[in-house]
Amino acid sequence: MLIKFKTKPILEHTFEVIISSFLKNEIGLSDDFLGTILSKQLQGNLLQLLVEKQLKTAGIGHKKGFVENKLIRNDLIYWLDRKHNDVHENTFFDFMDRFVQYLNETCYTGITSYEFHYAFYDKGSFYKKHLDQFKKNNSRVYSMIMYLNEDWQPNDGGELCVYPYGKAQVISPINGKCVFFKSDHLEHEVLLSHKPRMSITGWLKSDA
Repeated sequence: MLIKFKTKPILEHTFEVIISSFLKNEIGLSDDFLGTILSKQLQGNLLQLLVEKQLKTAGIGHKKGFVENKLIRNDLIYWLDRKHNDVHENTFFDFMDRFVQYLNETCYTGITSYEFHYAFYDKGSFYKKHLDQFKKNNSRVYSMIMYLNEDWQPNDGGELCVYPYGKAQVISPINGKCVFFKSDHLEHEVLLSHKPRMSITGWLKSDA
């Protein structure tokens, strides 16, 4: 099923919510960034990819420095790409194009590209504290995480723990919630998950 975007004023309000909270607290938060329908469609995509065994073990590092280290992270990922010609992925990309355009026009961020992947944390999975910026590649400017977990409960674990101003802040991976922060600035980790946990994670990039 195709979805229609929110009207322009509502769309801009959605973007302003996450931008305003970022400017105030170093962490942008929105409880319903993608909307219920698109979140459900992307969740269905992720679950189908899991059944088809198309998700791969995630690693750390960049290019020649890439390694798998399950003591640091043990989630599974699958990169989104317009080449897949998947209607829901393309709707997601269209939405992100609008967000990037709005971000560049209102905040002069100079974002030129982005990359996103599905992330699946099975029961017992985690990701230790880290920065999203590579040592030899500083193209990642902003990190974004959009959660796809229905009926998430406090004892399910899997929280995102971020450290603005050096103090820990815990964010539950509740369905529809989006988190936005500077990739080179904010250390964060995914705490131990007690049941399967799903999200779309990615980065807004500047190739200048």
